[in-house]
Amino acid sequence: VVTCCCCCVVYCSKKASFIMGDEDKPPKDGGEEKLSKNELKRRAKLEYKAKQQAEKAKKAGSGGGGEEAAKKKDAKKKEKPAKKEGEAKPEARSEQFSFPKTEEDILKYWEKIQAFETSLKMSEGKKEFTFYDGPPFATGKPHYGHILAGTIKDVVCRYAHQTGHYVERKFGWDTHGLPVEYEIDKTHNIKGPQDVKEMGIDKYNALCRGIVMRYSSDWRDVVTRLGRWIDFDNDYKTLYPWFMESVWWVFGELFKKGLVYRGFRVMPFSTALATPLSNFEANQEFHETKDPWAIVNFPLVDDDKTFLIAWTTTPWTLPSNLALCVHPEMEYAKVQDNEKNIFYLVMKARICGKGCLYSEKDKKANKFTVLETFQGKTLAGKRYKPLFPYFEKQLAETAFRVITDDYVTDSDGVGVVHQAPAFGEDDYRVCVREGIIDKTFLPCPVNDSGCFTDEVKDFAGQYIKDADKGIIAKLKSEGRLVQSGTLTHRDAFCWRSGTRLVRKAVDSWFVKVTDIIPGLLESNKNTYWVPNNVKEGRFHNWLEGARDWNISRNRYWGTPIPLWVSDDFEEVVCISSIAELQELSGVKDITDLHRENIDHITIPSKQGKGELRRVTQVFDCWFESGSMPYASRHYPFEQKERFEQTFPADFIAEGLDQTRGWFYTLTVLGTALFGRSPFKNLIVNGLVLAEDGKKMSKRLKNYPDPVEVINKYGSDALRCYLMNSPVVHADELRFSEAGVQSHLKDLFLPWLNALRFFKQATEEFAAAHKKPFTFDPRLTCATDNLTDKWVLAFTQEVLEFVHKEMQAYRLYTVVPKVFGFIEQLTNWYIRFNRKRLRGSSGDSAAQKEAAVALWALGEVLYVQSSMLSPFAPFFSEYTYQQLKDHIAPASSGGASVKDVSAWLEEHKLEKYKSLFESNGIDGKDLTDMTHADLQSMGIKSCHDRKEILRKTDSVPKSTADSDDALEYQSIHFQMLPQPRTQYMNREVVRAFEVMKSVVNSGRIIRDRATKPAKYPLKELVVISKDQTKLDDAKRLESYIVEELNVQVFTLTSIEEKYNVQTKANPNQKTLGKRLKGDSKKVVEAIRNFTADQIAEFKENQKITVLGHELGVDDIEIQYAVGGQDGESSYLANVDPADPNMIVLLDTEASEDMVMEGTAREVCSNVQKLRKEGNLTPQDPITVVLSAASDSDETKLAAVLTKFQAKIEEDLKCKVQVGAHSGDCHIKTVSTIGKSGAEVSITIVMNK
Repeated sequence: VVTCCCCCVVYCSKKASFIMGDEDKPPKDGGEEKLSKNELKRRAKLEYKAKQQAEKAKKAGSGGGGEEAAKKKDAKKKEKPAKKEGEAKPEARSEQFSFPKTEEDILKYWEKIQAFETSLKMSEGKKEFTFYDGPPFATGKPHYGHILAGTIKDVVCRYAHQTGHYVERKFGWDTHGLPVEYEIDKTHNIKGPQDVKEMGIDKYNALCRGIVMRYSSDWRDVVTRLGRWIDFDNDYKTLYPWFMESVWWVFGELFKKGLVYRGFRVMPFSTALATPLSNFEANQEFHETKDPWAIVNFPLVDDDKTFLIAWTTTPWTLPSNLALCVHPEMEYAKVQDNEKNIFYLVMKARICGKGCLYSEKDKKANKFTVLETFQGKTLAGKRYKPLFPYFEKQLAETAFRVITDDYVTDSDGVGVVHQAPAFGEDDYRVCVREGIIDKTFLPCPVNDSGCFTDEVKDFAGQYIKDADKGIIAKLKSEGRLVQSGTLTHRDAFCWRSGTRLVRKAVDSWFVKVTDIIPGLLESNKNTYWVPNNVKEGRFHNWLEGARDWNISRNRYWGTPIPLWVSDDFEEVVCISSIAELQELSGVKDITDLHRENIDHITIPSKQGKGELRRVTQVFDCWFESGSMPYASRHYPFEQKERFEQTFPADFIAEGLDQTRGWFYTLTVLGTALFGRSPFKNLIVNGLVLAEDGKKMSKRLKNYPDPVEVINKYGSDALRCYLMNSPVVHADELRFSEAGVQSHLKDLFLPWLNALRFFKQATEEFAAAHKKPFTFDPRLTCATDNLTDKWVLAFTQEVLEFVHKEMQAYRLYTVVPKVFGFIEQLTNWYIRFNRKRLRGSSGDSAAQKEAAVALWALGEVLYVQSSMLSPFAPFFSEYTYQQLKDHIAPASSGGASVKDVSAWLEEHKLEKYKSLFESNGIDGKDLTDMTHADLQSMGIKSCHDRKEILRKTDSVPKSTADSDDALEYQSIHFQMLPQPRTQYMNREVVRAFEVMKSVVNSGRIIRDRATKPAKYPLKELVVISKDQTKLDDAKRLESYIVEELNVQVFTLTSIEEKYNVQTKANPNQKTLGKRLKGDSKKVVEAIRNFTADQIAEFKENQKITVLGHELGVDDIEIQYAVGGQDGESSYLANVDPADPNMIVLLDTEASEDMVMEGTAREVCSNVQKLRKEGNLTPQDPITVVLSAASDSDETKLAAVLTKFQAKIEEDLKCKVQVGAHSGDCHIKTVSTIGKSGAEVSITIVMNK
């Protein structure tokens, strides 16, 4: 159970709901009248039940065994529990305030008013804020990573809209590529290209099309339930023909710039998907895996007793061996194997040792002898006998010889690397350079499914990894195996299928990324990232080492690469649009660009080479997503001018993994096309892990279902939890359901309590004045009260902070700041002003003060709901809807004055320009200005006010703008307020910081001395050499005295007067960890600090000790107060936030003080019983008090008699002291103090 200071709300952790009464429900039409009727019905029902229960109790008491019943009754009164049922206890309220249910009601309201669509319509014509939404796949349900990124995007876009921008938000879907095809392959048992051919590309693609939007409804439901405003109905999908046409245009521009080429490249290859992957895709997933290794011998052609030896962890590549490579400059050796009487040629550094040819044990056993050493280049050109005969005939003249390259290392193996150019990038590069192979013939006996072709007859049809054992066995049987074993290492896996990647030579189309690396680095330099270290580190490094991008995939479901070529590839035509294809081919009515619709289309050759046919490949889906800035708007075929005006985008956001994905492809294509990055600002989020630190897994069920979390705690709590976590600045988050719950409890509960208190206070105001309370946030709250000035000034500071941080895209700093803001609003402002807000004394002066305080609180709640609306859109809306009836509506008449500043100049009132501007006065406000309005703005001269009003009379009135009525409907239709300079008050805010520091120290001392705040203490002393702080404390003396319940408040700069003693206490734990061996000396030095050293540390918050700089984590300054005899009734404390101000509290209490504290405790118990009895402060009651049991320590009976008037004043109702007989509304017996005294409390409803 959790309660807040400003009103009684009970938090039910199991159900995530809040107990509320009827008056706390959202008002319906005719809210006030209905509430009052409900209240009458409720009270009548309670009264009826009370009478019924009283009659039953009476009958039970007057029945048989009266004497025994009387004894039982007396015994019951003497029971110890603090609360006991009386004769007529009403039932507790059962209504619950559910945040999730309230959010669902808000969703219905938004749907009713078409909130998102209306907000877009209202912002048409404003400066456009461009946002690109990275397209997800709809083949899976949304997870926390999607929810996180979506929330970031929604927060930023809402803020942009509410700061005067038009923000188009269209949802996008990535519908092509391997994720879709892989699902079809699994479902239909498709093993390779032949299966697709048999099925037919048209049928295969139809199956793909059928599942791409499988979970789209789930996405829409979750995204909408999260409160994210985005257009699903006018979305973009990468399968739309107009999207695909723009992708063709992008490719066509690259082709024209000479940035596209065809090449044989060894690429990461997924045998499960039968297609190559780009390098950044291949770097997405790694796993520990176990592989066989083998050392194999290669006898020299001219010396069959001398062998070159090579080590490999991919035995399946050995049938494709064409050469051996050594380092030209490193030392090699000829080694005699003394047991086998043969000779090995091996790198000297790899002869003996761990993982080498021989072990140290072999060396001691004299199993080998080093005969001679030489540089690796000495071996160049030596020929050896092939391992396998498969390619011996075709390459007998060029292959099977030693070549050199400096990529060979001495870190593993034996320093001789076997070359299979179809399966290794360096192998391919070196073998082409050395003439082992050329571009016309490259042995690659492995098909796209990873099985050996018929060229390798001994293993034909076997999957390559399955063939490893057989290959090693065959080599052993033929005497070519020297050693073998297994090792565990990290290897790349396919990010989609989860299968091992291999390296394989493929015929692909590439973008020349290496040619534009300087441009990429410059583009990156001109962008703003949060956090910046990802831009400067990870992304910069990736760009710096960028390689040419393989953009082709040997697949079917994707955007076809628009290249029509001759059989010899000498003639190539690149198509950039549907119209161009229709013109060149003569085929009309092309409406779909997928393979089944265009593969049959040919283009006549202009070089006499017959018909040009389209290459079979489709685009890598990353090329499509990188093209989305252009393709999502069908650029340049539509919206050309608008696109060029709004490019690059103002903002994008995705996860850290996209540094090698979407961020990279966007940057490459933007730079290649326009010489700039396609985005200006970027937020990078980190990875959301399970609470145990592992990756979230459906199989392991190690995370709560997002929908269940939303249904339990609400979307706002989840949103704020995510935005208030390290994941928003690219760190990891271990998702915790308890974290979401704590945000509900610590952020939204106090917010709800503050709102409820305001509503209750306004109801009391309305009852007293016979009219509803209203305030006008466009005008200035005219107050002289320091707490009002503070809360309004502090609100402006928070608002200023929110604007500053949001403009810097630092979302993670906003929620903590608002946490503190709400805490200060409830625990300081409302706590200090409870009585004032309710106009407790009832006189006219108190009612005026109540109106001013309610204005201040109402305006703060309004600004709070506005500035939190991007983060917590639901509860911000709920708050606004609760406040709306109290906000003075805009004038029903408009005005013809569009420029108030110009109007002021025209009427020679220019000296008021800044005042009118800071108060947000517009043309409509001029038509109904009053003296009170001008006075509240700070215009004190009556003559000046009359002059202004005389001139405003001439302003012609017109009908109200329709947007005014729309703005009134939702907090999200209104612009976020800017800080109001007339409320700014740094001095008051500073003074309150001093006050809070004093009060916090006083509370700590009371806790230490076990002196509850209800019991008054004699003296509070504040010691500081800073006179400004003493003056600030003096200015707020009344609040400090009341809050800490002290009788005397003393301010001084003289520590010696109170014999304050200080000593430095070392934090041995932190010092030990950091300083290791030096820690003992440093600890001893700290304990012996002089007064000057302590003063230096207090002043600077750091000090150097024995060469080590120490801070507040290493040293704690402790304070004590000593009298002449060494003891004192004063205890001391220093707030770490203000280490140079000492607070002393006299903890010795007189008898009168103890009695007064007892009286306060009695009042507290009465108030608890009031709440238990569902009573409001306005209910007419009499409280009857008596001492059920007493003690010499508590003197309860004497307290009740002596402080009866005080208790009555505090409770604001009639109080009687003595026994009560007859009917009652509710009664109980409560324990007072520690001595066991009990007070009998009876509440009687007055007639």
